[in-house]
Amino acid sequence: MNLLHKHTLTAFSLALATLPFAIANAQSSQSADESAIRAARIAQTKAIASFDLDTVASYWTPDVTIRRALGQPLTGIEAARKVMEPSTTGAPVVVYQRETVSLDVSTNWPLAYEEGRWSGYLGAVGTTPVISGRYAAQWVKRDGRWLIRSEVFVALTCSDSGCKYPAAP
Repeated sequence: MNLLHKHTLTAFSLALATLPFAIANAQSSQSADESAIRAARIAQTKAIASFDLDTVASYWTPDVTIRRALGQPLTGIEAARKVMEPSTTGAPVVVYQRETVSLDVSTNWPLAYEEGRWSGYLGAVGTTPVISGRYAAQWVKRDGRWLIRSEVFVALTCSDSGCKYPAAP
């Protein structure tokens, strides 16, 4: 065996030996990111239930885009925040809750994809949902923090007054 071949074999063996550590580090980082995103979703959902709209909005990028459950589009953090404000007419507000079902964090880019279920409760969480469905979200990591850049909600079921909400054509 010549010296070049022996050196190449040694380098290859070293690379193979360190591969499990590299994979473990990538998985650990990805796991930490996944935990951070799940914690952010839980915190935002709790803030929605308590009408803490400043905290709700803090999980969106300034240019967030949202396609509401019945098809209406929203662009920007102010528009997204405004639809969550209690009605000035005294009508009960719909309180939305989100639950992550699956989450994929990119190993290459500061991006993640979340899918989940959502429910809308009239007035407060804990009653029977009046509308519910599925959602998907794109998360982006900026300055070490995971934020929602885009969300799409789709209404799939309803009850009582929730069935009277109009869908966008």
